[in-house]
Amino acid sequence: MKSYQKLATDIPQPTESYAEEESIDGKPPCLRKLSTWWLGVGLLMMVAVLLSGVTMWMLRQMSGSQHEQTPLEKCSAVPEPLRFDCYPERNMVVTKELCESRGCCFIERDQPLRSRSGVPWCFYPPDFPSYTLESLNQTELGMVGLLRRKVKAYYPRDIERLQLSVEFETDTRLHIKITDSTSPRFEVPLEVPQAVKRAENPIYSLEFSKEPFGLLLRRRASGAVLLNTTVAPLIFADQFLQISTILPSKFLYGLGEHRSSFLHSLDWNTLTLWARDVPPMESYNLYGAHPFYLLMEEGGSAHGVFLLNSNAMEVALQPAPALTWRAIGGVLDFYIFLGPDPNMVIQQYQQVIGFPAMPPFWGLGFHLCRWGYGTSNETWQIVKAMRNYQIPQDAQWNDIDYMEGYRDFTFDPEKFDTLPQLVEDLHKHGQYYVMILDPGISSTNPPGSYWPYDEGLRRGIFINTTQGQTLIGQVWPGLTAFPDFSNPNTYQWWLENLNQFHTRIPFDGLWIDMNEPSDFKDGSVDGCSPGELDNPPYVPAVLGGSLSAKTVCASAKQSTSVHYNLHNLYGLMEAKATASALIQIRGKRPLVISRSTFPSQGRYSGHWLGDNMSKWKDMYWSVPGVLSFNLFGIPLVGADICGFSGTTSEELCTRWMQLGAFYPFARNHNTQKEKAQDPVAFSSVARTAMKEVLLTRYALLPFLYTLFHRAHLQGHTVARALFFEFPQDVITYSIDKQFLWGQSLLVTPVLEPGMDSVIGYFPRGVWYDYYTGSSVNSSGESLKMAAPLDHINLHLREGAILPTQKPGSTSWVSSGNPLRLIAALSQNASAWGDLFWDDGESLDTFERGDYSYLVFNVTQNVFTSTVLHANVEATYITVDVLSVYGVREKPSRVTVNGKENPFSYLDNQVLTVSDLNLNLSQGFSIRWL
Repeated sequence: MKSYQKLATDIPQPTESYAEEESIDGKPPCLRKLSTWWLGVGLLMMVAVLLSGVTMWMLRQMSGSQHEQTPLEKCSAVPEPLRFDCYPERNMVVTKELCESRGCCFIERDQPLRSRSGVPWCFYPPDFPSYTLESLNQTELGMVGLLRRKVKAYYPRDIERLQLSVEFETDTRLHIKITDSTSPRFEVPLEVPQAVKRAENPIYSLEFSKEPFGLLLRRRASGAVLLNTTVAPLIFADQFLQISTILPSKFLYGLGEHRSSFLHSLDWNTLTLWARDVPPMESYNLYGAHPFYLLMEEGGSAHGVFLLNSNAMEVALQPAPALTWRAIGGVLDFYIFLGPDPNMVIQQYQQVIGFPAMPPFWGLGFHLCRWGYGTSNETWQIVKAMRNYQIPQDAQWNDIDYMEGYRDFTFDPEKFDTLPQLVEDLHKHGQYYVMILDPGISSTNPPGSYWPYDEGLRRGIFINTTQGQTLIGQVWPGLTAFPDFSNPNTYQWWLENLNQFHTRIPFDGLWIDMNEPSDFKDGSVDGCSPGELDNPPYVPAVLGGSLSAKTVCASAKQSTSVHYNLHNLYGLMEAKATASALIQIRGKRPLVISRSTFPSQGRYSGHWLGDNMSKWKDMYWSVPGVLSFNLFGIPLVGADICGFSGTTSEELCTRWMQLGAFYPFARNHNTQKEKAQDPVAFSSVARTAMKEVLLTRYALLPFLYTLFHRAHLQGHTVARALFFEFPQDVITYSIDKQFLWGQSLLVTPVLEPGMDSVIGYFPRGVWYDYYTGSSVNSSGESLKMAAPLDHINLHLREGAILPTQKPGSTSWVSSGNPLRLIAALSQNASAWGDLFWDDGESLDTFERGDYSYLVFNVTQNVFTSTVLHANVEATYITVDVLSVYGVREKPSRVTVNGKENPFSYLDNQVLTVSDLNLNLSQGFSIRWL
């Protein structure tokens, strides 16, 4: 009898694994009949309340070997947290008859029959038919196997034979793919690294179940079971792919894009991945799709799982803890990253999808925008007002109101007639201009009057209907066609349009919006086909209930495949084309901010979190949003500061400006017909508070820029969850109202109205107030801090050295100012930091060796600056001030490169050495005695 059994911790473990034993009679040892007991969960019960239920269920399974259970006994024996949904469809009432027609168990509970969450009434019995592993052979990189289903599943075009491919790519990365063994299927056209040899010392072991087929992945060091797919049947039909696994803990993150807490709830929670134009709201699929999760294990280790699949999908979470992937196309192409710490997991993930691009230095400054400036002159007045108050600003943006009739590559010749002069003025002041572009191209102009559409038709670069005609939808300019960015010819058409417009308006960056793609007419003006691409046998829990809701038809034809397969890739493909065009036009690093995203998009663009509202809860939601996109390899991310829609208040906007000053991407943006919310629109008190926090950001730009260098080079996160640095501290696992910049700058914003204090958690160690250097030695505790309206709490972690700079009104002005280095001593009086420095805009400076890199170190009362690599840029910069936090005794003297130098020392143990005038390009040492 087939059995999806669970493993108790006291049951003997198998010795079979992929690497240790030789084949017997040409067959790997895992094909031998394995005891059913090692096929189970392993370390399942981290939540004590579930232990007794699972144990009882296991005992019943054992007794089942002595007498045959009735169907009701088999079903009742399955504990509720381990009931995997057999009828996840949302468009019907699931009755006992419907459920049992699928061969599944039906047990009613005291909850609404079709509630969106809760224990499923219809679930798989322990002996539900699945695939059998018929063969498994060694390959140079791993194994290849054949799976066969003897009993058809209940979705159409069930695939009888599957190929299993396992590659042990590195010691910390495992690649598992399951696909049709006889016919090719769509696979995501993403460049991924190809392993050239089998991992020699993997930190994982992989075991197999023959019948039913299943995988069991363990971490060697702890024995923890990270994946166990034997708990529910594998289903692989043409348009329905499903695989489930037990999870080793409840601490799961990622799976975007959604509005939720950073730590996902596993209480019967379903997350849908299908790019959708909708203002962010809880429980629905949003703009991007990121089928990747990070999970913290007991003991502080971490692993990640990436499903390389771009079709519509949903991920069902349940409190066992367990997870089920459901996709409606493609293949099951999994990468598993073993870490073992969360930072390493994210780096290993980005080794597959690609590291993020290095942004231009000005992209890290403050950006200002709104929909509804109305004219170029009004836009210009805001820029001048910001300068008048000396409020830092690097870039001015315009929304679609700059266009003529909302048509791409145009500007209104009356209302925005002075736009060329505005852009020229920005450039003269070291500032930049960014404009919005939507993918929808107006199709209603007379032939010969709108080159983008006419030429696009001539070159055949638009998405087509099933009949081969240009698909027409509707967006802001009215009826529109949609460029097919999977077509290489579209890149050249896009470039030519941008280049022509750049000769008139020399923009510096591009904001690509509405690129899910959004379509105000569901599907098209003519609807969609009645076929199974537009009406698949199973539709995930997408907002609107249809794949074509507010987007183009899934059956639409594109160059590479049908939109059914490419929808979630549209934003990525547009971002790639846009970044490429900007590089060719300007010859400098591109700044692209995109709404829709997919894995690897950090290589081409950043992201903003969409059309939020001017509400306190929206400000809070932005923090887990920013943290999640740092997991996804898109560190250049932020929310619309002060909210996009609705009317902000002075208090809310002040607090949001304080938080937003620590978004990696900082832009204030709001909608038309609402009160202005730029800093100059408020009282002098609020305006001053906003100015001060922006000056703080600008002072920290050298530190932030260095963090982005690490992200670009190694895949580090920029905005970082606390548990990344303190994985042994379980309290940090659920914290998403605070975050770190890199390893060492702790940000604790006020996220509630009417507060003059804030409570923040300080992991064990010494933390220094960023502004004053005063310290707190925490045992791992929450502390209440003063937080008046003009203040955001920032703290430095012991052992860090931060490079800061005298702030200016733009990043260009700041970049020429002297540095102030801040050393926060550890309890053993040491510290470390670094600085990456280049011209801030040239392409591939690190790759070409055109940069400076310095390492700072404190040990035994000596601060040293060591130049590991130098270029001309460092010669323009001086170090003016060194502040050392945590110097326990007042020094008697201080020497700089051996010469005595004046200093000051405060009672809060802060040593300051000023007027240094040391050239950054040359190493130096400062000693205090």
